[in-house]
Amino acid sequence: MYHSFPKDEQSRPQAAGSPVPPPAPVEPAAPPPRLSPRTKGGLVALLVGVAAIGTAQLVGGDDAKADAPPPPTVTVAQPLAQQVVEYDDYTGRFEASEAVEIRPRVSGQLVGIHFRDGEVVRQGQLLFTIDSRPYAAALAEARARLAAAQSALALARSEHARAASLIDDEAVSREEVESLEAAARTAAAQLAAAQAVVRQRELDVEFTRVRAPITGRISDRRIDRGNLVAANETVLTSLLALDPIHFTFDGSEALFLRSQRERQNGAAPATEVQIRLQDEGDYAWRGRIDFTDNAIDPGAGTIRARAIVANPEYFLAPGMFGNMRLANGGPRDALLVPDAAVQTDQARKIVLAVAPDGTVAARPVEIGARIGTLRVIRSGLRPTDRIVVEGVQYAQPGSRVNVRATRIAPPAAAPAQAAARAPAAAQATIAS
Repeated sequence: MYHSFPKDEQSRPQAAGSPVPPPAPVEPAAPPPRLSPRTKGGLVALLVGVAAIGTAQLVGGDDAKADAPPPPTVTVAQPLAQQVVEYDDYTGRFEASEAVEIRPRVSGQLVGIHFRDGEVVRQGQLLFTIDSRPYAAALAEARARLAAAQSALALARSEHARAASLIDDEAVSREEVESLEAAARTAAAQLAAAQAVVRQRELDVEFTRVRAPITGRISDRRIDRGNLVAANETVLTSLLALDPIHFTFDGSEALFLRSQRERQNGAAPATEVQIRLQDEGDYAWRGRIDFTDNAIDPGAGTIRARAIVANPEYFLAPGMFGNMRLANGGPRDALLVPDAAVQTDQARKIVLAVAPDGTVAARPVEIGARIGTLRVIRSGLRPTDRIVVEGVQYAQPGSRVNVRATRIAPPAAAPAQAAARAPAAAQATIAS
């Protein structure tokens, strides 16, 4: 400790013989702080670690490296050889095989409707009745004119026959006989005209009863009883033939070209089709292609085609949407691998193959359709190749792996695709 003195006392010299003041007491120094047990333990551990590192560097040097990990183990299998049938997918809609607008062929007042809206009618079934009284009267008049024409013809022929018998006796001139012959021919022509008028009037009477020209499902009536209808103008209703029904779809130009090439090479083009509706999981409807258009749409690059489908219960209706598949040739040999084993490498598809020494190599492949959980491989594999089917994430091209062999199980029956969910009800009430 330092002791401060006033400034005057420091600068004034001490006189001889003056008493020396005693020194000021010195305070004792504070004891050093004590370390906690945790701090002491940390310091000890730090010293031990530093000593261990130094010892390892002095004793072991570069030889103290850790051992390399063993190669990963993956599951491999040879491709499954099977006969498969590949299909091309299309989308389209159903259309009526025949469509008719029912119009009257005579004018008049509508007096009868003989069907229920929306029912199935048969060909020839009576649908509408038009007042036939004016046409029946016209028919009676035509028949009377026909009778008069028949009488006139009979008289003309009789007079011509009498004159012809007297010409040898020179009782009548030849000119008169020729005139009577011409009159008979005129009467015959008038009879033919009267007969044609009678047939026309009979048709008018028949046309007052409008019948179904085809078998199919009829729409609702467009006009009620008591209204006047005009011949060939007023639409009474419409009628659609639904058995069989047509399914129209568009195919790409590439698929059309492939079909043409197959036909050029002598192969019969596929015509059998399978169709499923939007709420169905399986292709339950069968049909056959019966028409392909004569030109490709230059705007869309597609060609229109049509399949004919049996519809005896009238379940299918025009306008329904459907997915169709068409066999791409007959059964053929193919190699199948699990779809999970196929990877994408930029713009190509690859699978990982393991050599006998355990080296992994990437094999570019051309893939086909999917069958269940398996994928058809069109090219790029051999039946003897060992393909990584499990643990693909552990295998890298150029690395070594340990293998565990397995077999690819044949695919079961093609699983049904998920059907669209039926729309939920808009409202509900508690049933009483």
